[in-house]
Amino acid sequence: MQARFEFSEFVRQCYMIGYKSFPLVGLTGFIMGLVLTMQLRPALLDYGVATELPEMVGIAIVREIGPVITALIFAGKIGSSIGAELGSMKVTEQIDAMEVSGTNPYKYLVVTRVLASTFMLPLLVIAGDAISLYGSYIGVNIKGVTSFQLFFKMVFDGLAFSDVMPAFIKSYFFGFAIGMIGCYKGYHAQKGTEGVGRAANSAVVVSSVAVFIIDLLAVQITDLLGLN
Repeated sequence: MQARFEFSEFVRQCYMIGYKSFPLVGLTGFIMGLVLTMQLRPALLDYGVATELPEMVGIAIVREIGPVITALIFAGKIGSSIGAELGSMKVTEQIDAMEVSGTNPYKYLVVTRVLASTFMLPLLVIAGDAISLYGSYIGVNIKGVTSFQLFFKMVFDGLAFSDVMPAFIKSYFFGFAIGMIGCYKGYHAQKGTEGVGRAANSAVVVSSVAVFIIDLLAVQITDLLGLN
């Protein structure tokens, strides 16, 4: 008989991984949009295209910067959290106790965390992009006057289907990779508390590298499909 899917644990992980990460993603996204706008504005003024600032910032955030920066923050917070949590359970033999009691630790611990990471990161990317664009709107109005409606109309007019969908799809792969790597590193932690720290640290480093590799592959694939 197959073990049932741990739906309640999956929902709890979605709350812990998604909702608990939102304040950090939101704050980082706001600062990122504000700083990016303030840094781009002088260069665009020199070329006489400052009016294009909302379109350029919107494309940069939605297409590349938003998904990648959010994924890196997610890797730092969630990758290390999963690695440390499962590593602690491993070295204290709690995972062995689950097996003895008849609970499938892979379905309860690994599957729920990987699925929660896969589904929560794209939602965080959407929220982070929206907050980042609002930060950009604030940045535009620090040294100028642009209405809220006009700013976002220019942002959306500058975006195309090929800007939005590839960025949204690759965020699923970012989340899946971060969840898998965090679980793998934690599940194979060794040598007591030292091993737990090493698993958490390794999960962050490998997850961050994986994000860049997936991003590189995504760019190559979209280029081959003629979406760039």
